Amino acid sequence: MSHNHEEIEKHTTDNTNDCTDGACAIDYTKEVAEKETVTFNKEYIIPAVGLVFLLLGIAFDFYDISFFKAPIPLIWFGVIYLFIGGPIVLKALKLIAKGDFYNEFVLMSVATIGAFLIGSYAEGVAVMLFYVVGELFQEAAVNKAKRSIEALLKVQVEEVTVLQNGQQIIMHPKEVAIGSIIQIKAGQKIALDGDLLSENAVLNTAALTGESAPDNKKKGETVLAGMLNLNKVIEVKTTSKFADTKLSKILKLVQNAVGRKAKTQLLISRLAKVYTPIVFWLAVALVIIPYFFLGSDYVFQTWLQRALIFLVISCPCALVISIPLGYFGGIGTGSRNGILFKGANFLDIMTKVDTVVMDKTGTLTKGVFEVQKVVAVNFDKDILLNLVATLESNSTHPIAEAIAKFYHQSDIKQKTPKLKTTNIEEISGHGMKGQVDEYQVLAGNLKLLEKFNVTFDDALRTNTDTIVVIAINNTYAGYITIADTLKEDAQKTITDLHKISKIKEIVMLSGDKQLVVDKVATQLGIDKALGGLLPEDKINEVEKLKAKGRTIAFIGDGINDAPVITLADVGMAMGGLGSDAAIETADIIIQTDQPSKIATAINIGNETTKIIWQNIFLALGVKILVLILGAFGMATMWEAVIADVGVALLAILNAVRIQRMKF
Repeated sequence: MSHNHEEIEKHTTDNTNDCTDGACAIDYTKEVAEKETVTFNKEYIIPAVGLVFLLLGIAFDFYDISFFKAPIPLIWFGVIYLFIGGPIVLKALKLIAKGDFYNEFVLMSVATIGAFLIGSYAEGVAVMLFYVVGELFQEAAVNKAKRSIEALLKVQVEEVTVLQNGQQIIMHPKEVAIGSIIQIKAGQKIALDGDLLSENAVLNTAALTGESAPDNKKKGETVLAGMLNLNKVIEVKTTSKFADTKLSKILKLVQNAVGRKAKTQLLISRLAKVYTPIVFWLAVALVIIPYFFLGSDYVFQTWLQRALIFLVISCPCALVISIPLGYFGGIGTGSRNGILFKGANFLDIMTKVDTVVMDKTGTLTKGVFEVQKVVAVNFDKDILLNLVATLESNSTHPIAEAIAKFYHQSDIKQKTPKLKTTNIEEISGHGMKGQVDEYQVLAGNLKLLEKFNVTFDDALRTNTDTIVVIAINNTYAGYITIADTLKEDAQKTITDLHKISKIKEIVMLSGDKQLVVDKVATQLGIDKALGGLLPEDKINEVEKLKAKGRTIAFIGDGINDAPVITLADVGMAMGGLGSDAAIETADIIIQTDQPSKIATAINIGNETTKIIWQNIFLALGVKILVLILGAFGMATMWEAVIADVGVALLAILNAVRIQRMKF
């Protein structure tokens, strides 16, 4: 019953391996849709008709209808069997020809053909019919799990309007070169990452961030593939190739996720390969061995029937179907909630997390800084801002961008000259250093000034605001106050994490100064908060926790978080607008940029694993019980059918529950 799921999984993995530009995501979606349309009638009508004729045959036999005498029952049920079970028997023969004797297709074929040989026609047909019905249940469940994932695959654009020499040229996005100018009409999705050339634009960013509220962009700001243009024609200068857009990368991550199996899934797959030959030969032994003990009392047909019942019961359908389906459903549920698990194995790891470590800026706070105040000490305020903004314009750090933006939008820009920069150096965890015209400028945190032995007012150490301190020609010249705000769901994040019983400690690690970090930690109720950390300091702190035997989930969004994300047992990245480095190294991506999804990811992992273990105990418990009963002749073929297909259907329905849960 599991072969359809295996083919879907293999197809997805194969497509991923062949993907070089993200376009295969679109091809795969179309192919699935076409396949479902073409095969709908065949898949659903034949089992339905087969069920009707099976019930009629059972009724004719039960009421001893006169015309329903040998050989009519054999012909009647034989024809039904050929229509329903023929493809499965054919599949079994092909596998046998390849040397693969021990699989569910061979087990089902041997058991049902054997049932015909001993005159149990209806039972033989019923086994195959319910087997096929189980496949339909499984396929419907897999398709449901895929819908939320495929919704992502449909957001890519297949055509883009490129402006060349005053003409509009329509082409596929993968053919568009970096630096091209593309035009997007109202109601169209942006096909490639780029910079906005139009004066302004109103965009729906839900495909990337999960937030459907309109986002107002101004000229020069970055726009991303997948964003929907809402109100007028805009022009964008592309900054990436189709394969390198953030959206393409997200799609590849989703496709790769299907192929990465959890330890439980791999264990069951290995057990099935050992389990199948064992039960096959046990069934053979059940026919042969009693002969040597019973002598003249041995009845071949009785022991053959028991062996066939044993085979039907032993088929590992419930395990090989429901476990991959459960994980697939977990990944799909995560995707529907804006959480991308890069593999089923990370669903398992989330259940073991006992310590959550997170960055502050961009994770718990919006990372959207605004200049509040510029303070100059023994230096002209306008010149100071010009020098610092010119230096910071060479950095992509949110604070640097805030200072540059403030300067460009102020009247000071009109009153100060344009300056040249040389020897620019961004010192990780400290700030910026460089030559601006004839001035040597330092702009960063207090550690930067200490590093270059610049003396400053000690009162700055007790300032609870985020500040950028400035030194000109190695002399303290003032500071700029920067404000960042907490994300709307930051408080909910910490509250929800505290509700999860396995979470022992919530830790915040930040490069910001300790006073600022303590203020945020107290406000949110974080257990432990450390500030003033360099990237290597964050690594050291995580290593200390791991040395205590903790299972750690780390959440960050910046390029400086990538090493810690890699080190943690499970790394999570804010993927909506986070850095590519963080997204590439993370195991789980929060597409909506909402920290509250951390608790959601843990809960999805817990529920998925719980359902999978329920299925394992259900399948093994029922099968072992009925196997024993069957071996001693206390179970009929109908009970075998219920034990095999019935348990498989229950396991599938249980696995589907994860897709209906609300988190």
